[in-house]
Amino acid sequence: MRSKQILSILLQLVVAGLVIIFTAYLLPGIVVDDLITGILIAALLALLNITIKPILIFFTIPITILTLGLFLLVINALMVMLAADIVNGFAVGNFWWALLFSLVLSLVNSLLGISLGRSLGR
Repeated sequence: MRSKQILSILLQLVVAGLVIIFTAYLLPGIVVDDLITGILIAALLALLNITIKPILIFFTIPITILTLGLFLLVINALMVMLAADIVNGFAVGNFWWALLFSLVLSLVNSLLGISLGRSLGR
């Protein structure tokens, strides 16, 4: 990988970590200890979304179709709860907080992703 690509990935992880801390600040049912924990959560969620999430989506296709795609929100919340079990310093109160966390995180990441993409020249 080129150094620009590595720098871009590191920047995205730091921004995602900051977004995670900001989202945890907004939601009282979510606890993130510090920025390093936020960055670890961002990296772990990216890894889980690449590896485990597609498998879960495949096995839940019928229920996802039946719910018109809303079951994907449940899968996102489960990924957040799994990350909370793995990373020390990250706690999620219950399923509903995980669902709300994943929704807010997706929204803020989408908004920031657009502006970051423009500033990085993509």
